[in-house]
Amino acid sequence: MSGNPNAKRPASKKGPTRGSGGKRARGLQGKGPTPKAEDRTYHPAHARKLKREEAQRQAEQRAVQSTRVRKELQLADGHELIVGRNPVFEAVKAGMKPARVFMSGVSISDERVGHIVRAATASGIPLVDVSRSELDRMSEGAVHQGIAIEVPPYAYAQLNDVLASIDPQTIPLLLALDSVTDPHNLGAALRSASAFGVHGVIVPERRSAPVNAAVWKVSAGAAARVPIAKVPNLVRALDSLKKQGYFVVGLDGGGSETIDTLSLADMPLVIVTGSEGKGLARLTRETCDVIASIPINSAMESLNASVATGIALYQVDHLRRENKNSRKID
Repeated sequence: MSGNPNAKRPASKKGPTRGSGGKRARGLQGKGPTPKAEDRTYHPAHARKLKREEAQRQAEQRAVQSTRVRKELQLADGHELIVGRNPVFEAVKAGMKPARVFMSGVSISDERVGHIVRAATASGIPLVDVSRSELDRMSEGAVHQGIAIEVPPYAYAQLNDVLASIDPQTIPLLLALDSVTDPHNLGAALRSASAFGVHGVIVPERRSAPVNAAVWKVSAGAAARVPIAKVPNLVRALDSLKKQGYFVVGLDGGGSETIDTLSLADMPLVIVTGSEGKGLARLTRETCDVIASIPINSAMESLNASVATGIALYQVDHLRRENKNSRKID
């Protein structure tokens, strides 16, 4: 190798350079992810987003308003709405005096509607025209067929008044419902009671379905034709009736007698139906003069409370008709 080996090499021109001293650290961190187009105020997508949000807000406002009923259409405290042409017709025909009649797009050429309008006009009951959407809201979406009536709370009778109203020339027939809490069963039982000549229905103050719009609808007007007495204690009421000469028959699947073998034609009678699930309560069962069952196919365990009531009342009515006819022949 040529040259002086002891000579120093010249310093490199690429030595260390002066830094920023951290002054550019913020710039090195970056600006983060790019915002969505709809979140950039200058972007057309942002204007479209605002338009969508406003439309949604207005829709929510309309939805809230659609659930409201005009103040003048709101029902009085305790009042209920019976809807549908046939339920309304049956209630009015039976003598129900509604507070108001609401109508929407119905014609009085319909026989039932015409009867309702004439009865309301004769009694001075207000006829109120409403839109279909208003009646939808008032009835909470029930099938109203363009007509509804506002009815006051049901006026229960006193048991003594029911007994006093029975024609002395007839043989009294009463129906007692022990803890029947289903409005549909109560309505159906009332319908059977009206069909088979029951003079009054007895229910306890507690553990009994109230006479509400559902009962009115199912009963087909029977709630206005058959008086319902509410008593503080059903067992005491039955005891009192027994002292007055009534024979009390409880309906139960495990009865010692069958309803078709009892001689029930010529005595004041109380038919007692138990609750939908447990049947007759123990004390009620012990108070009855006899427990009777309805013969059914062994494949079926039991009958619905209102169905059993209807069958028993039919049997009693049938026996009494036969007895009455036989007396005429004699």
